[in-house]
Amino acid sequence: MDPKRVTVPSLLARKHSNNKIVSVTAYDYSMAKLIDQAGVDLILVGDSLSTVVQGNDTTLPVTLEEMIYHTRCVARAASRALVVGDLPFLSYQVSKEQAIQSAGRMLKEGGAAAVKLEGGLNAAETIRAITALDIPVVGHVGLTPQS
Repeated sequence: MDPKRVTVPSLLARKHSNNKIVSVTAYDYSMAKLIDQAGVDLILVGDSLSTVVQGNDTTLPVTLEEMIYHTRCVARAASRALVVGDLPFLSYQVSKEQAIQSAGRMLKEGGAAAVKLEGGLNAAETIRAITALDIPVVGHVGLTPQS
């Protein structure tokens, strides 16, 4: 295992050299610590915590504040893995300004290195606005439970 911190550029280099990238979801410090020590490249704090941790039927009820809290717990544990905080439903869809504020809070308050959001072409302008501020975005297409 390489002890160096995983960064967006290092992930891109691995992708371009056809090396696999390992990603796992975690919601708390203890699990994130084990995952990080195992050498996982990326830890996603997913909005699935709404169903997995909180017992809700869908991901829709989880709030940005709850996501920031769980992301902060995971970020404290991760000394190597890149931590990605999921932006929950209606934390980025209303306006570009809202999306930028939510993404900024996820990095500043949550300690994430990047944010994840759902959407295809309909999210392109939002992603462009967020990345224009040097906030890395992990796109999520296909399965979109927020839809």
